[in-house]
Amino acid sequence: MNKVSNFTEGKIFSPLLKFVIPILMALFLQAMYGAVDLLIVGQFGNAADVSSVSTGSQVMMGVTSMITGLTMGITILIGQKLGEGKREEAGNVVGSGISIFAIMSIILTVLVVTFASSIATFMHAPTEAFDSTVSYIKICAMGSVFVISYNVIGGVFRGIGDSKTPLITVGIACVVNIIGDLVFVGIFKMAAIGAAYATVMAQSTSVILSLLLIKKRGLPFDFSLKSIKFHKNLTTQIIKFGAPIALQDVLVNLSFLVIMMIGNSMGVVASAGIGVAEKLVGFIMLIPMAFAQAVSAFVAQNYGAKKYNRSKRVLIYSILASLCCGIVMFYITFFHGNLLSGIFSKDEAVILAAWDYMKAYGIDCLFTAIMFSMVGYFNGCGRTTFVMIQGIIGAFCVRIPVSFIMSKLEPVSLFNVGLATPMSTFVQIILCISYFVYLSNKLSKEDTCLEVKEQVQV
Repeated sequence: MNKVSNFTEGKIFSPLLKFVIPILMALFLQAMYGAVDLLIVGQFGNAADVSSVSTGSQVMMGVTSMITGLTMGITILIGQKLGEGKREEAGNVVGSGISIFAIMSIILTVLVVTFASSIATFMHAPTEAFDSTVSYIKICAMGSVFVISYNVIGGVFRGIGDSKTPLITVGIACVVNIIGDLVFVGIFKMAAIGAAYATVMAQSTSVILSLLLIKKRGLPFDFSLKSIKFHKNLTTQIIKFGAPIALQDVLVNLSFLVIMMIGNSMGVVASAGIGVAEKLVGFIMLIPMAFAQAVSAFVAQNYGAKKYNRSKRVLIYSILASLCCGIVMFYITFFHGNLLSGIFSKDEAVILAAWDYMKAYGIDCLFTAIMFSMVGYFNGCGRTTFVMIQGIIGAFCVRIPVSFIMSKLEPVSLFNVGLATPMSTFVQIILCISYFVYLSNKLSKEDTCLEVKEQVQV
């Protein structure tokens, strides 16, 4: 691991795809954690068990997304330091990141375990699924240190342009999760509680494997135990880049939790249907998510090297490739969502409810292909505050109010409730395009100033 992928020179499209594919596969396997839980619980349990896992995993997904957002600060800063040719500072970035997240893991574990019952109440978990939902949240929360550790390590790997190592570790962990689910849920009939134990076991496996690989291969910059401390400027920059993304992710996930609450208030079938749909959507959205992460790493290096036009070309290639995939996912989701839903449940009512809700996400596949790539571009440029603002506007000015209004219109339709999501994404695209034009003009002026300065020095 003594080599850093250089994204600032040469071709763009083929290296981008080579970088995206391992990220996509790793995200797919990561999504399999919760999906396998739901799949096996759906086969061996009832609607209440499915509701418990879907609600509990949605809560934990909110926690995980916050961590992932914060670790983007590490990815961006490492990428920019490498683009600037400052490898000696990259090790200190990692050390600062470890210090930040060590404290976070303690705080999060204590808070979520303590308030698990309140969280389940806030989520309007159905009465018959309440206790198992609380247990699922508590067990997963006690293993949150592994979730945090994995995401920190993943942020470092992406920053140095390595997307293959996380794929290997998460692949093995996914196998562990499947085996754990089959044993705890299938054999010992532990339902949601067994699924939670299997998830924690898998996450701890991925962290241990990652640490062993790092110990064996080393890092492409100096790093030691002395590096693990709060380096003032670097700690500030990690938080500056990561906090807006994390806050945006938390608030966006909160908006989806509100939709889950709306579904829970509509009964156990609607709750289970939305839960199944959200798990499937987690897979459907993997392609634009993978491109967003890849674009962030690509653009971070090029932005650090002040190659702004190359960064824009990365964005264009990403949008085109992601959009082609989005068209395919729209067709599958909108017209054959019942086949996908049937994978996770045997209950015909739950299958139809999930398909009805997923049709709206089929439309969203077309919009997220554009929006996610643009968000990745802005993250790579370090413009994470804008990313936060547009995410909050989409979530709280469009998604939540529209989904609430739709839930009150008779006859109530999960498709209408789900339409809040593509409406929100469309508004966010408009905001992103407007900011892209503004930022392009600003960077063009910086390029002109640099050229004039270089001419004067000559």
